[in-house]
Order: sequence, then C-alpha cells, then structure tokens
Amino acid sequence: MDSLLTGRGQGRNPWTPDGAPFMTQALGRARRGARWAASVMIGLGVGAAQAADLDGAQLSAWWGIPFAGMLLSIAVMPLVVPHIWHHHFGKIAAAWALAFLLPFAAVFGVGAASGAVAHALLAEYIPFIALLTALFTAAGGIYIKGNLHGSPLTNVKIMGVGAVLASLMGTTGASMLLIRPLIRANDNRKHVAHVVVFFIFIVSNAGGSLTPLGDPPLFLGFLKGVDFFWTVTTIFPETLFLVGSLLAIFYVIDSWYYQREGVLPADPTPDDETFGLDGAINFLPLLAVVGLVLMSGTWKPGIAFTVLGTEVELQQIVRDALLVLVVFLSLKITPSGVRERNQFSWAPMQEVAKLFIGIFLTMIPVLAMLRAGEAGAFAAVARAVTGPDGQPLPWAYFWFSGGLSSFLDNAPTYLVFFNLAGGDPVVLMTTLSATLAAISAGSVFMGANTYIGNAPNFMVKAIAEDRGIRMPSFFGYMLWSGAVLIPLFVVMTFIWFR
Repeated sequence: MDSLLTGRGQGRNPWTPDGAPFMTQALGRARRGARWAASVMIGLGVGAAQAADLDGAQLSAWWGIPFAGMLLSIAVMPLVVPHIWHHHFGKIAAAWALAFLLPFAAVFGVGAASGAVAHALLAEYIPFIALLTALFTAAGGIYIKGNLHGSPLTNVKIMGVGAVLASLMGTTGASMLLIRPLIRANDNRKHVAHVVVFFIFIVSNAGGSLTPLGDPPLFLGFLKGVDFFWTVTTIFPETLFLVGSLLAIFYVIDSWYYQREGVLPADPTPDDETFGLDGAINFLPLLAVVGLVLMSGTWKPGIAFTVLGTEVELQQIVRDALLVLVVFLSLKITPSGVRERNQFSWAPMQEVAKLFIGIFLTMIPVLAMLRAGEAGAFAAVARAVTGPDGQPLPWAYFWFSGGLSSFLDNAPTYLVFFNLAGGDPVVLMTTLSATLAAISAGSVFMGANTYIGNAPNFMVKAIAEDRGIRMPSFFGYMLWSGAVLIPLFVVMTFIWFR
C-alpha cells in the first residue's frame, strides 16, 4: 500500500480515500440507504414479507450467468484491459449485480427482488464487511518494528505463527497483522510473489480451521449448535498435516529462490531499529472484535426485527454497531505516525467492499438453487454426495463443499451442505462426525483455491500489489493452488475422508 508515497493515493490524505474519512462516507451512504429502504418498505407493504425465502426450485441454471460473469470479470479483465478494470471495477461489479436484479424483478416482482437484496445485505454482506473493516483497521494500527530479514526460515516462522493466530483472532485478523511485516522482511528480494501466495494458503485459510473464531463457516456451525471445541478435537490432524506440508513445501521453494538470487542488495529497512511493537494498544480492539463475535453467538435475547422478509436479531445489530465503534476507537487510540509507517490506506478495503457486494448479490440465485437440493437446477450435487444406501459420502462432501467454497462465499456454502447432511448438530458431531469434518475442512481449506474463496485472500493480494509486488493473475494463482494444494487434498481424502 504505497499510496502514502506514490500511485493512486498520491496527493491525498493517506488516512482517507478521496480526501474524506472512509467510515464517515460509509455511514453517510448507510443513512441515505436507510431512508431509501424505508421508502421502499412503505411502497411495497406486506408483499415483501416472504421475499427473503427464495425458492431455488423455481430457478433455472441460467440465473447463474451474472455470477459467472462476475467471476470471469475478476479473472480476465485485469489481464486483458487492466486500465479499465483498475479504474472501474466497482462499476463493473454493479453492472453484473443489476444484470441479475433487473430481470429477477421483472420476472418475480419488485417485492421478491427487494427481499433478496435485503437478505443478502442484512444477513450476509453488512456483518461480513463490518467484521472485516474492524479487523483491518485494528491490525493496520499495529506496527512490528525491526528488520526480520526474509530468509526461508524466517518466512516459515512468520507463517507458522500466523497459522496459530488465525484460529485465535480469525484468518482476516492474522493476515492483516502479519502481511505487512512479512512483505517488509522480504523487501530486498527479487522474487516475493510466491511468499505471499503461500501466506494466503497457510495464514489466510488453513490456519483458521480449529475454532469458530478462525473462519466464518465454523462460526456459523457454532451458531447452529456445534460445540466450540469440536473442530480442534476433530480436524486437528488434518490441519497439522496441511499446514506442516505447506510449510515444508514452501521452505524448499523459497530456499531455491533465495539461493538463485545470490548476493542480495542492501536491505531498505534500517538495521538499527529495535524489534518491538508500536500501536500495541490496538490489541484491545482486536480482543473486542473477538468478544463481539462470541457475544453474538452466545447472547440470545430473543428480540428480532423483520426488514423486507429478513429477520435481523438484536445481537447482530448490537455486534455490527459496536464493530463500527471499534473502527473509530482504533483510529482514535493509535499513536501518531504508526499507520503512516505501516503504509496503511483504505484502498484494499474499498476494493474488497466493492467487489464482494457484486459477488454477494449475483450468487443469490446460485445459493438458492443449491439449497433446493434434488428439486433445484443443481440436483446432481445433492445426488453426488449421497451413497446408494442413502448415507452421506464424506469424500464427496469434502470436495463439493470445498470446490464451491473456492468460488462462492464459504460461509453460506457451509450452511448449504450442513443442512444437506441433515442439519442436526448432535447427529453430525457423533454418528456423522466424518461428514461434518469433511464439510468443515472443505469449506475452510479449499477457500485457498482462488483469490475470492475467502475474503483475506483478496485483501492480502491487494496489499501486496499496493506495495509493488507483481502478484499472479486469477488463473496464475489457480496454477499455484492446483499444483500445491490439490495433491495435498487428494492425500487427505484417502487418509481421512474415504
């Protein structure tokens, strides 16, 4: 994120995009959006009461075209028309969202379309973006001082620590905390892209598989009744195998690059800087985020409000409002100069917010068709995960939940397969433990297969590119994941998910 010094942020206040506070702008838009939503609700009346309950059995596979177009735009346009993409990706995401919403409103009515949008925003996107913004802001206010010197062993140690932290503070929190010092440690090396790719594999995905705090799919399982410690006691061997294998593979690859580079140029980071933390007070906002996530999963006041057919519970409203407060608190308590030294800017967060609103809206019909099971356009998926005896096939759940989590948001994908397997947490934790383990592992681990499989992936990529690192393209990244991750997943299938 060199926009503090060069690039698209040049000449602007580095704390804000376009010279105005990001969160203040967001709140202003939210207030305008609330007024618009209120007028829509008055106009639509009770017609939208059931709009959020979208019946996927009524939809054909053609409704998935806008989502496919959104994915192809992210994959192809940065390569084919990079100038247009980098200046207009938000408009392109909005165009694909409208390509779904306008025909949907014409066919099923404005009430159904409004209800679908309300559900995507209130139940999924707003909690998603509020949590990411809070973690991004708090972690961005912690500056790790000192020159760590990015040798292969040092890089392995950073990623190993990140893998542990990912299950304690979430993959997003661990990624945002460590990606900047990792990039700075390797700022005197010629070949750095592979370091960031493995960081995404390990810290942004695999490391978050042990607790509900680690990754959103597991948190949704926790809300559905899965014990807090079930994942760590059940899929710890799989996690240890995957993280250990990735660290070993990375060490071999990074050692080859390191030796090939020969004599390294002078390190830009001064050697006389004592190792330590500036802005360590931001660990308090990080702890607050963890506490708010746990609160929303354990505090059940039984109070809810219905907005265009979507039920919003009081604990969610309190959590998201306090997450916004955490953002402002972190900005307020961060010592002067810390964020500048961290080269902090809002650009990566803006990119994620704009692209993922397009993803969340265009995947509405895709998820609905998957939820419809045998009655939907993707009935073949429901049949593929069930054996001739009617019992679930763990290996199929692992690959289908993982494969879809590579391109769809892994949290609702987890819920689709959780319910497809019966949806009873007691049965899934005991009799069908192998199936729940397969769903959990697939949803978390295979989020690393693409840049959009998990939100931290895209954020880490954006930060690396803002720092001048030439990251692989969408398909280039998939070549890395295909060569490194897929063989490991095959091995895991034969060991644990047969």
